[in-house]
Parts: sequence; structure tokens; C-alpha cells
Amino acid sequence: MNTTLTTKNNKLTMWIGGGVFAILLAGTAGFLVFSSICPCALAPGGLLFGDRVETPVTDWNETTANEENLCQLQIWAGIRPHSINLNCMATAEGELFLSCSVCDTKYWAARLGENEAATLRLGNLVYPVTVNRETDPVAMERSFRARVLKLQHTDLATMVTPRPPLDEQRPGHWWTFRVTYRT
Repeated sequence: MNTTLTTKNNKLTMWIGGGVFAILLAGTAGFLVFSSICPCALAPGGLLFGDRVETPVTDWNETTANEENLCQLQIWAGIRPHSINLNCMATAEGELFLSCSVCDTKYWAARLGENEAATLRLGNLVYPVTVNRETDPVAMERSFRARVLKLQHTDLATMVTPRPPLDEQRPGHWWTFRVTYRT
């Protein structure tokens, strides 16, 4: 066999392998940078970073849930992490809910299963959580009232959702998801 041809084939294989490795490395680095910036206003993000809370939460009023303009939720959409900004609110009873308007059209909601393992970020803290869609009308109403009350105190400069009147009625297209700490 021609040793010159074998040497050229080895060099070509090395260049192709190096190119594939460089593309994978650049893609991974880009994804990590993207994850550190988003979720953004309209763009979903990837992984959620922050200080992990290891102490189980039983009363979400003891967190910053009602002080944060938005919280971030990360689920897994197939093999990749998918994170979004959502309004979250703690009820007077200490329950935590997520707000989702016209949710049947949302990408993330279609991928959320029953007892979905997720990550929730409030400020710089990340919590391992389980998320379930709430369908009990009484719990949904309690969640919606907590949302209306929270939005009365949200800073107007950073407010994403318009401040609703105190007597606003829960629309039929509004969904809510119950969030519980996952051990």
C-alpha cells in the first residue's frame, strides 16, 4: 500500500475529527452562554443556574416568590432543557402556583407531564420542584386571587403583566400549575 496515501488519509481523518470536536465544543460553549442570559422576554432559555436550595420548602411565602416580578421554570423538552419566564405567586396558605394565559398554545405546556420534575429559579436561588396543572376550580380561584394581589405590588418599571383590577375575574383561557418542592 502507498504510505503517502495512508498518511494523507490519516491527516484528513484527523482534520475532520478535529473540526467535529471544535464544532461540538463551540456549540456547548454557546449553549452555556445562552443559558446564562435567557430565558429572555420572548426567547426561551436552557439550563437555569443559581444557588441550589437544599432545604425543603413547605411555605412558599417564606421565599421571594411574591417579591420577584417573574420566576423561571426549566423543564426537559426531549433531550434538552427548556426554560421560560412566568408569573408565580404564593397563596396566603403558602402554596406556590404558576400563571399561564392562553396556555393551550404554549410550547412548554404541551411538554409538561403529570408530576413533572423541574427546576424553579427565584432571583438567584434554584429549587428542585414538581409541577402539576391545577384543575380544581377552588384551588384555581385561590391561585388567581394570589396573582391579582401580587400584581398590585409589582414594581411598575419592571412589570410585564398589566396591573389588574382587584375584582378581575379569572378568564376561561387561564391555566395554573401547582409547584411543590421535590426532595
